[in-house]
Amino acid sequence: MEDSLLSAEMKEGDILPPTIQKLMQGYNKYLRPFFDNGPVTVGMSLDIASIDTISEINMDYTATIFLRQRWTDERLCFDGNKSLSLDGRLVELLWVPDTFIVDSKKSFLHDITVENRLVRIFPNGTVLYALRITTTVACSMDLTKYPMDTQTCTLQLESWGYNVKDVLFYWTRGNASVSGLDTLQLAQYTLEDYYTSESEAVYETGNYPRLIFHFQLKRSILYFILETYVPSSALVVLSWVSFWISQSSVPARICIGVTTVLTMTTLMMGARTSLPNANCFIKAIDVYLGICFSFIFGALIEYAVAHFCTLHQPNATNAFRYGQEMQDREDEMNGIVTSLDGPSLRTKRRRMMLATGAMSSCSLSHTSEMKEDGGGDKEPEVGNCAKSWAIIRRVASMLYCCRVENPHYIDNYSRLTFPLSFIFINLLYWTYYLYF
Repeated sequence: MEDSLLSAEMKEGDILPPTIQKLMQGYNKYLRPFFDNGPVTVGMSLDIASIDTISEINMDYTATIFLRQRWTDERLCFDGNKSLSLDGRLVELLWVPDTFIVDSKKSFLHDITVENRLVRIFPNGTVLYALRITTTVACSMDLTKYPMDTQTCTLQLESWGYNVKDVLFYWTRGNASVSGLDTLQLAQYTLEDYYTSESEAVYETGNYPRLIFHFQLKRSILYFILETYVPSSALVVLSWVSFWISQSSVPARICIGVTTVLTMTTLMMGARTSLPNANCFIKAIDVYLGICFSFIFGALIEYAVAHFCTLHQPNATNAFRYGQEMQDREDEMNGIVTSLDGPSLRTKRRRMMLATGAMSSCSLSHTSEMKEDGGGDKEPEVGNCAKSWAIIRRVASMLYCCRVENPHYIDNYSRLTFPLSFIFINLLYWTYYLYF
């Protein structure tokens, strides 16, 4: 309705000055300039006002840009030395290029308080047409090095209906045609580099002009160090505390192990909430979290192995003796052993434990002898039974060769091997992802 009223007013000549009326006489906006004399050249320039969001989940970015297009229309030449700035709504009377953003998911033209469009005509027939657009553009991302990645995104401008025989696009000042990036502030990224290029899009209907603006964004890792890397490393160090706790303190060591495993699992789930659920990406942060989880889980398994070896120690006398020494130390710390009766109490306990160990060893040997003597009265089984028994004895001998003389040494070894291994793997990890 508004357009029809505007057209009616224009026909009456009430709102157009004489210069514009003269230009519009015989002007056909449905025909491009130089319709019979070759293609019309359109120069482009961009001003990046802001890059609002960069989404790894949707793999796109949202930017607000000022798009400026220049071309020459010989039908709009007039006498004078000053340009004419027209109302943006008068662009409906002129021919304009059918430019579109190739990978745009959604775009809109700002219209507060009026449509943000500018039209300016110069005496030689040059037309300047500017728009303020907010667009969401797809950007293919490689997240294998996330969060130490560098992404290259593009903004592509192309003609929708006019091929290269009708319209040619070019950047007005090369790389300087894109401005506003020097003052651009992004939350998680820093602008590494940008450049422009020109190409042709080949379709079934022909070749169409295309302008491409490339820009590289490097992710700032400081946020992820504070949010993910430091907490996960702290959990690994916390899991090593159990190596300094006595093996007899089962609840304390189990509590530390299970708590760190569950906390690490929660941290891993939280780190993936802002990432796409794609199995094709094994990200750097996933690798690090997997390393930390392996060390934490390994610390829990270490105690299970050490405790198992303590319960199944072949030399029962040494095991009881070591356990008695640890008990004496705990008693001294708790104030149970005093300076008066301490030595006698320790001597009595040591004798009782040694006697118990000797009795257990004798009972085990006596039981084995009884089994051997009882087995002689029966006829040995032949065939598969004998083979199975030979295999079991061979496996038992192999396990006996791998026995631990003192299970309490496992914690001593773990205090050194776990930190050194973690430091070494960290050096490999950061060297690979930062320099390769």
